[in-house]
Amino acid sequence: MTVKEFKDLPGFKDANVAELESIGITTVDQLKEAVNDKAKTKEVIKTLSGVGPKTVENWQKAFASNEAPKATKVAKAEKKEPTAEAKKEEEKTEVVEANAYTVQPKPELDEETVDALAKRAIISGKRPAFKRQEWFRYKMLGEKWRRPKGIHSKMKRGLKRRPPMVEIGYGGPAKAKGLHPSGFQEVLVYNVDDLENIDPKKQAVRIGGTVGTKKRITIEDRAKELGIRVLNRMV
Repeated sequence: MTVKEFKDLPGFKDANVAELESIGITTVDQLKEAVNDKAKTKEVIKTLSGVGPKTVENWQKAFASNEAPKATKVAKAEKKEPTAEAKKEEEKTEVVEANAYTVQPKPELDEETVDALAKRAIISGKRPAFKRQEWFRYKMLGEKWRRPKGIHSKMKRGLKRRPPMVEIGYGGPAKAKGLHPSGFQEVLVYNVDDLENIDPKKQAVRIGGTVGTKKRITIEDRAKELGIRVLNRMV
């Protein structure tokens, strides 16, 4: 959309011309500068009748679209053949991109499993924190969950105003049980030979904590060759 006169702007009225002159705006270029300035924009909205923030936004878009084709023409004119130095820089960038982060493999899941993982995420967000009985009274007990055992325990009897207990109703879908949030089945690995029986479409690998750095690197390299995802890979 080309804007040459005030009438070309959407929502502009003939009565607005005199109102703009009272502010000192007589040309389209002056209105364009005023619209792109926050302080002047408020003054324009106050002065012009029937002009609000949405109308001003439409004017800004109209002015921007008027400049876009000019910019493309200038860009086309400035295009030249790349020099030898530019080609070397492009080669360097390609090398950097080759060593950049690559997308990790993803599992092949059916619709039921995908739906189950989504439901599990929602349920786990609503699940309360289960803490052992009277965790707040004795510091030595800690907050780790333990089922109450006393015959007089009000928490065990499920009376009101007592902390929630672990029950089957808080569980997630059985289809997603034991799966990593990505959808893979986790397999613990301690050496390179353990990778041979892994199905990269369904299973992912977690390297054991007792594995040293040297062996860990060899495991990760071999897993990359086989297309197996390592969940706790080194950065």
